[in-house]
Amino acid sequence: MVERAEDEEKWLAAGIAGLQQNAFYMHRALDSNNLRDALKYSAQMLSELRTSRLSPHKYYELYMRAFDELRKLEMFFKEEARRGCSIIDLYELVQHAGNILPRLYLLCTVGSVYIKSKEAPAKDVLKDLVEMCRGIQHPVRGLFLRSYLSQVSRDKLPDIGSEYEGDADTVVDAVEFLLQNFTEMNKLWVRMQHQGPAREKEKREKERSELRDLVGKNLHVLGQLEGVDLDMYKETVLPRVLEQVVNCKDEIAQFYLMDCIIQVFPDEYHLQTLETLLGACPQLQPSVDIKTVLSQLMERLSNYAASSAEVLPEFLQVEAFSKLSNAIWKVIEAQVDMPIFGAVTLYSSLLTFTLHVHPDRLDYVDQVLGACVTKLSSAGKLEDSKSTKQIVALLSAPLEKYNDIVTVLKLSNYPRVMEYLDNRTNKVMAIVIIQSIMKNKTCIATAEKVCFFY
Repeated sequence: MVERAEDEEKWLAAGIAGLQQNAFYMHRALDSNNLRDALKYSAQMLSELRTSRLSPHKYYELYMRAFDELRKLEMFFKEEARRGCSIIDLYELVQHAGNILPRLYLLCTVGSVYIKSKEAPAKDVLKDLVEMCRGIQHPVRGLFLRSYLSQVSRDKLPDIGSEYEGDADTVVDAVEFLLQNFTEMNKLWVRMQHQGPAREKEKREKERSELRDLVGKNLHVLGQLEGVDLDMYKETVLPRVLEQVVNCKDEIAQFYLMDCIIQVFPDEYHLQTLETLLGACPQLQPSVDIKTVLSQLMERLSNYAASSAEVLPEFLQVEAFSKLSNAIWKVIEAQVDMPIFGAVTLYSSLLTFTLHVHPDRLDYVDQVLGACVTKLSSAGKLEDSKSTKQIVALLSAPLEKYNDIVTVLKLSNYPRVMEYLDNRTNKVMAIVIIQSIMKNKTCIATAEKVCFFY
């Protein structure tokens, strides 16, 4: 491994040296306004990115140096366009570069200037570029090329209020471009998993994790488009993204992309498309950490509900509690090997959501506790500390929300959950309950209600 790392440092150093040498000659050509030499040396400079010897981490270092040089080249192309050089001719000229990878980097660079010149509809140039990039099918090289395309085009997408919006160019074209680029990048990313010997699987997974944000960048840009309203998100964006997530059948990609969807799009959109989003969960690979995905979704929705009382009717309208409850039940039933900790974590998140959205519906709160009891009944007394801590958090939530033990006494499943705690943890819960009674100066009217907990 040490020898491999040393070799890689040498390869990186050689790549950087070659890149810098050609960049020097490219700058000299730019200073003398020699377009043909500038293209010649820039293509030779970009040929260093053809290497297959570097890990993604080291390749990124090489790519960033090339990226900085390409920004200078882009500025030169802009100046050429201002001086009257035909950007259409330039766009055709760079397509004569000998090797396909340098050719496509140059094409994306000129394409960015081409869109800015408005000599052609933005959608036509974007479509041409995203399709031409299919010429690179090597996963790492293809991912970085498409990442570059995404970077140079993101401020030139036809969006509402954008200077690139017009009769021929609309936000629909921007969405189509981003979805197509995302789809191709995800395919390349997933393909990395199947390259190389089985013994290096762990190493490949680590490398793939390092590259995930390149893929997710497309979704981040989609989430920032002004023109992507709820209808477009519901009818086009979410179905297309989920189709790719489900069909790729890759654990790493599915977990990361579900998290991306939850984080980058607005809470209101999640609420209004809850059924579609939750419907994808049982279709994910069994090894995907679905409890974390659902917990993050419920946390976002809980915070959304807490942000303003005005949004609460939306939750009732879409029957969010019912949909989340059913989704959790389906996931737990489908994943028969899910640890108790995972199931309790899901119910704890659902309880937090319920207390935020439906604090007055004690029947909902008790229903969540009852579902938890059903799952716990197959486990007996809990032994592992993670599950025990999660149960304590679950039981503490109603106390913290209502600040009234008398209200908690109305939850018939509350003491049934406590039955699954060991003696030591039961004492901890007893202290929590007593502290709540003392803090709120609660008066318990009858001995029968006191016995409720024993």
